[in-house]
Amino acid sequence: MTSQTNETSRGDLKTHATLFDSMAETVGLDLQEEAISGRLRFDEISEAVLRCTRCGGVSACRKWLDKGLRPGAEAPDFCRNRDLLAYLNEDDV
Repeated sequence: MTSQTNETSRGDLKTHATLFDSMAETVGLDLQEEAISGRLRFDEISEAVLRCTRCGGVSACRKWLDKGLRPGAEAPDFCRNRDLLAYLNEDDV
């Protein structure tokens, strides 16, 4: 049972890591570049993914992401990482 719980947790983390990365890309950010440049620390990325796992709006998120790229746009109001993404986008301007 513990193994199954761990698998579910890993699956959730992967899902939300992908959603967070997709959200960043959609608003014009490259998380890998942000990390390489030192503007985004690994622990900040981890916290962002954990915030995402606590969001109940996964289907709304996927629908928003399906609308395509919007460089410079803000993440939707329901996004728990909206402030972080807005901050990173401000620094890119």
